[in-house]
Amino acid sequence: MSAASILVITRSAPYGSSAARDALDVALTCSVFEQPVSLLFLDDAVFQLLKGQSPGGIGQKNLNAVQQSLPLYDIDRLYVGARALAERGLHASDLILPVQTIDEAELASLLADHTTVLSV
Repeated sequence: MSAASILVITRSAPYGSSAARDALDVALTCSVFEQPVSLLFLDDAVFQLLKGQSPGGIGQKNLNAVQQSLPLYDIDRLYVGARALAERGLHASDLILPVQTIDEAELASLLADHTTVLSV
């Protein structure tokens, strides 16, 4: 990781509050200012990355379109908690983007690899 890097941690489900969208906005904004950004999806945030979402029925916009643009902003370091996936019966193949799964032991190392950690 470079001298200054940002890890954005998100724990919220994709809909029901603005937290998921806020985390994406933070990551995109940092990237526009050429800051290296990583995203970590923990807890219910793993649902943000599920393929085939159709939130129109609840009057929400699909986050997947924004998520698919992350590599265009050089945001390609995406991490998902292995425990969060397992507890929800999901696998990395269920997700819309390629991710690196991390376990509890790897979490401390990931945090230490970044100069700034934001939990949104």
